[in-house]
Amino acid sequence: MPLSANNPDRSSWLHVGKNSDFPIQNIPFGVFLTRDDIITIGTRIGDTAIDLGALHQLGYFEGIPLTDDIFLQDTLNDFIADGRKTWRLVRNRIAEIFDSNNTILKNNTKHKEIVLFRLDEIEMQLPVQIGDYTDFYSSIEHATNVGTMFRDPNNALLPNWLHIPVGYHGRSSSIIPSGIPIHRPQGQTIPADSDQPVFGPSKLVDFELEMAFITTDANDLGEPIPIEEAEEYIFGLVLFNDWSARDIQKWEYVPLGPFLAKSFASSMSPWIVTLDALEPFRVENPKPLKPQLPYLQQKGKKGFDINLEVAIKPKGAKETTVSQSNFKHMYWSMSQQLAHHTVNGCPINSGDMMGSGTISGPTPDSYGSMLEITWRGEKPIKMKDGSERKFINDYDKVIMRGYCEKDDTRIGFGEVSTELLPVYNPKKKK
Repeated sequence: MPLSANNPDRSSWLHVGKNSDFPIQNIPFGVFLTRDDIITIGTRIGDTAIDLGALHQLGYFEGIPLTDDIFLQDTLNDFIADGRKTWRLVRNRIAEIFDSNNTILKNNTKHKEIVLFRLDEIEMQLPVQIGDYTDFYSSIEHATNVGTMFRDPNNALLPNWLHIPVGYHGRSSSIIPSGIPIHRPQGQTIPADSDQPVFGPSKLVDFELEMAFITTDANDLGEPIPIEEAEEYIFGLVLFNDWSARDIQKWEYVPLGPFLAKSFASSMSPWIVTLDALEPFRVENPKPLKPQLPYLQQKGKKGFDINLEVAIKPKGAKETTVSQSNFKHMYWSMSQQLAHHTVNGCPINSGDMMGSGTISGPTPDSYGSMLEITWRGEKPIKMKDGSERKFINDYDKVIMRGYCEKDDTRIGFGEVSTELLPVYNPKKKK
């Protein structure tokens, strides 16, 4: 089926700013609360949100096999479960409706009042009900940096790292959309001058610059997904901040890996950009440094050229950019991650989330965590307001942005922005 929505020559009758992340070639999917307190599935072109539930009820998706309530739900799970053919039909139709040459909706003032919203009239929600969440560890630069810090610099990568996409199972219950603040976590840590743990607030709260992909229903229990079919089950991507408490992590991660250091919060951007929209921005993955087993061997361009940046905004001050990286640096691709995840027969469901792991590039300005940027806090960085940061302070806001750009076409993700509040302190009862 042709991806007519991706036509770079297409323009919209809706206003789209020159550097907008959301031209008519993007057409992401999300869930929002309208000015009438109705939750609906929608999309976005420029700075206009589009109510797909209302659009469907008004007959604009006629001829596409959709249930009456497919967009009248509070998650995208059922729509995602319909599969790639449906996603493409819907994206192509939306592109047709809002094409500058199509005046049917453009000239229907009554319908436009029902369907279109300004961004300040809506409140974005978590777009999917995330049943399961897996986080990988797939940036060779990040893994090498961490291994160099905490182990032997000459053997920074563990023996399995070049053979499997390493991952762990995280908590879906603490994944939140952009704009929701989080509290500094508490837990056990081990002081440098002691062999006994203490309890208290984490002193080393960190961000992790990641992307995550959302899956559709993929396989039955016991059925692996072949690597050549993996992308058929990937709906789209979001920006992802997998918050970490480095001091809690250091004490707890042996022998079973991250636990409380990761499960207190992870933040995602609210608009899911489809894999189809990213098609023009494919690139080769890094060459394998060791032979990979047949089930992980892939053909073609499985990486994506997505520019990423992280900024820290202290309360009442201007933001400071602290990292500029790119998704193309990932050693293990999404296809390899999904093929490995299911090779043992693990079933994947609609709305599952797979985090990429921290995305670090080859230079210090492209590292994807404060752990690396400040090298365990040994090299503090200066903010625009003159203050210094080793890790994230209370009331700091961490902002992540991402976009692709090629031949005057820009496809972006918007941002994921999260403020870190002090330790949770319930108000005393009067």
